[in-house]
Amino acid sequence: MTEDQRTYRADDLAAFLSSAFIALDVPETDARQVAELMTRADLLGYDTHGAFRLRQYVNRLRDGGTRAQAEVKVLTETTATALVDGGDGLGHLGMGFATDLAITKAGEHGIGWVGVRNGNHAGPASLYVNRIAEAGMIGIVGAVGSANHVPPFGGLDLLLGTNPIAISVPGGDAPPFVLDMATTTAAAGKIKVLAQRGEPMPEGWMIDRDGNPMTDPTRQSEGLLVPIGGAKGYGLAMAIGLLGGTLNGAAFGKDVVNFSKDTTSATNTGQFVAALSIAAFGDPEVFRASIDGIFRDFRESTPLPGHSPVRIPGQQRGDIQDDRSTNGIPLHPNLVRTLNDIAGELGLPAFAEL
Repeated sequence: MTEDQRTYRADDLAAFLSSAFIALDVPETDARQVAELMTRADLLGYDTHGAFRLRQYVNRLRDGGTRAQAEVKVLTETTATALVDGGDGLGHLGMGFATDLAITKAGEHGIGWVGVRNGNHAGPASLYVNRIAEAGMIGIVGAVGSANHVPPFGGLDLLLGTNPIAISVPGGDAPPFVLDMATTTAAAGKIKVLAQRGEPMPEGWMIDRDGNPMTDPTRQSEGLLVPIGGAKGYGLAMAIGLLGGTLNGAAFGKDVVNFSKDTTSATNTGQFVAALSIAAFGDPEVFRASIDGIFRDFRESTPLPGHSPVRIPGQQRGDIQDDRSTNGIPLHPNLVRTLNDIAGELGLPAFAEL
């Protein structure tokens, strides 16, 4: 937390987010569900995917690109798979539905794979793999990014998004392993946050169209995001796009709509959720005990000189959540101003005083 940031109670933030959605004709149950997931993202430290995204969601609801009253439904289904239509609604609704359905199918058949079409930006993928881990299962989630910021390796045309992937593996006594990553060196949301805060971005996140490093986040639209590992990151992003987009009849490649710039068109965002039942492969108690031992071995690994102790991916999020649940969620003053501006536009009381 920076010196100029104040903290805010999670309940207050969730109530404000919910009221904003309700003011835009989102049904109360849906509004509260999305608001709670956005707030949980902030509690877990995903500051680029919580309240920060309200401006984009409000613009799209106001301009018709996102439907306030969306019908989420199953289009096709087998015993272990399904294709869900998100109804062009707020993306958290379709992804929450798909996650619960994948868990149910995995409990009955060992695996559940659910694709989503006609979805929207749904926050961090970890929200959904965490839910699967809480159900005692292994989770995998992938999504087509909500705008194209990345060219194919060796090219200049923007045909790929950050296309995130997340994987969760539950332990026994230990918190779950949770990998949640973009397929680019930095997620686009992090660059948007730096621009809002008036801070530079590190070299290596973006390059201009001549291949030179960029450090001004306000020029994001002029540059290219850099994939992780060069051609490997490009290949992974494309694989996620084919599974989350093309397989589901959702947008991928040149058909992706920039959900920030185009607030009137449906995005047809595609995602997938997979849940694996540990019991389908063996005794869950033996598995969880083995996982705890593996995690312990990794954490006790000798750190390099000058480095912090080895951590298991995702486990520090629990500490962040505990701290923010007790001490509040830090929000930058510029974000608070944006929330207050939205309140004024919607005829709501201001979120907070600066």
